[in-house]
Amino acid sequence: MSELVAIVAHEIGHYKNGHITQGIAVQVAYLGGVFFCMSLVLGESGLFDAFYVSNESTYAGLVFFGLLFTPVDMLLSFFVNVLSRKNEFEADGFAAKTSDQAESLISALKKLSTDSLSNLTPHPLHVLLNYSHPPVLERINALRRGIAA
Repeated sequence: MSELVAIVAHEIGHYKNGHITQGIAVQVAYLGGVFFCMSLVLGESGLFDAFYVSNESTYAGLVFFGLLFTPVDMLLSFFVNVLSRKNEFEADGFAAKTSDQAESLISALKKLSTDSLSNLTPHPLHVLLNYSHPPVLERINALRRGIAA
């Protein structure tokens, strides 16, 4: 039961720290940018010429957009993931401080990582580029440092 309380405290930490509003704002801005870029690409006849497509079609334009936007998306997702990982540490800290059950949160994180077969020691570059949440061991170590402080 204490693990459940710690997890709920973590989620409340997201709310109290403004992460939910921040996340919605970031996603709205991101999607607005995506749709704006898509509107520019879908009507660009030079793009169809570059790929030797004689009939301009929305379907081909979507494929071209997907190919061209992927590097931009990787760059943008890097920044979104950095922000998300920071928010996870903040929510963990909030949960540890307010519920006074850091060990319960640690126990819950261990169980969740076991159930989902998480990689406990992923390569730092892979984490930097792809992870929206910090690795479990980093979260546990941060929680324990908070207990010792």
